[in-house]
Amino acid sequence: MPKEILINVEPQETRVAILNDGRLDEFYIERPQDKTIVGNIYMGKIEAVLPSLGAAFVDIGLVKKGFLYISEIESAFEAADTPQQPKPLEIKKGQDVLVQVVKESFGTKGPRLSTHIGLAGRYLVIMPHGKGVGISRRIEDDVERKRLRQLFSELTLPKDVGFIVRTAASGKSKHELLRDAQFLYKLWKRLEKVINQKKAPALIYEEYDLTFRAIRDSFTDDVARMVVDSKSEFYRIQRFMKTFLSYLVRKVELYRGDDLFGDKDIEKQINRIYESKVYLKSKAYLVIEPTEGLVVVDVNSGGFKKKLQQEETAFKVNCEAAIEAARQLVLRDLGGIIVIDFIDMERESHRREVLNTLKKSLSEDKAKYDILGISKFGLVEMTRERIHKTVQMLSYQPCPYCQGRGRVRSPVTVAIYVLKELRRALKSKHPEQVNLTLSPPVIDEILKNKEDLKAIEHKFRTRVNLISNPACHIEEIKIE
Repeated sequence: MPKEILINVEPQETRVAILNDGRLDEFYIERPQDKTIVGNIYMGKIEAVLPSLGAAFVDIGLVKKGFLYISEIESAFEAADTPQQPKPLEIKKGQDVLVQVVKESFGTKGPRLSTHIGLAGRYLVIMPHGKGVGISRRIEDDVERKRLRQLFSELTLPKDVGFIVRTAASGKSKHELLRDAQFLYKLWKRLEKVINQKKAPALIYEEYDLTFRAIRDSFTDDVARMVVDSKSEFYRIQRFMKTFLSYLVRKVELYRGDDLFGDKDIEKQINRIYESKVYLKSKAYLVIEPTEGLVVVDVNSGGFKKKLQQEETAFKVNCEAAIEAARQLVLRDLGGIIVIDFIDMERESHRREVLNTLKKSLSEDKAKYDILGISKFGLVEMTRERIHKTVQMLSYQPCPYCQGRGRVRSPVTVAIYVLKELRRALKSKHPEQVNLTLSPPVIDEILKNKEDLKAIEHKFRTRVNLISNPACHIEEIKIE
């Protein structure tokens, strides 16, 4: 099956699934209350300067103050001055600064800001405070890089801005690149007028919503079709694409069924994103455990049954696991520090091959990443850019029962705890009888050793009535 983009629109959320041969490769959710601010440009006001951290907190009109490194403010001011006439820079509270959000707020941390403004188009990114032209490192073909540089040398471009050539520009004509550059330059000139009119804190530019971002960043020539299940969204997409990508309009289809993701068998694949175990074709599996500080991916041979030597078994499983681990990092949009624990391998050549497989599988990843290497124990340490809230963060909340532990107490543990709490309660009060409402498994454990309960009744001269309630959580205790 060819590559497809499916867009499911509901009143409460928009979901985008990118399929390759029917398999889910990327998945995104956007809800009105959780709309991303990454890419938004604000005129901010410096709220506080912390020299010890080398940073400043910036008020951009949101609840949480943005975090900006002082070095970025200095470099932005230096770029505006000529080398012959540098201006002394004194960063102080109340100063206005133009910033762009580069990372979503996480937990108690506010959004990460940058003074290096960039506006992304289809093929280019305009850098209003930059100079010259840069080419994406993801375009690795030297011939193509040379062709693009030659094209740009022939284009008449404004000298007061810089451009970065995106990966999607590979193979594109001079006319297409020029049209994108002209559009971005006009957009920036409009924003300059807004900047001069607004007082900080103020929103200057709002990034595209999820649908338009998917069109801009993922609707490449190798995509056979884009299917959307909302008539109003279908017409909105058509209007947008007729302006910027008219040659792709024919690939946009309106789905007239009742359940786009269900009919395409995507819901099952989406549900697996939230599971900690990911099974491979060889019956080996990965265990993926995201924590606040890092993400751990553990590779297990599981039910791999081929009759190979231990070294060969480890190598085969690790190669398959490397491909799937890379896919899962993108699919779940996991970021920060990541440790992948592959099965131990004795041969250095095998370890290098597994590492190369991982790097090759990550080559299409849009997020920035850095891999340190692989140790003799099979550990790979890497970092991956974390920009947006993950699908899991948007879809789940911490468990109110386990409080994020991922475990609940066993019936035996709760039964022991219940008897302790009962003794404490009866020390201060001496009723003729007590009603103890518990989960059925906990009552079963208490009744396995009735002598402990009888001893309490005898000591405090009271009668204890055990009431079984299946609706009770296993850790819930009611003493009345």
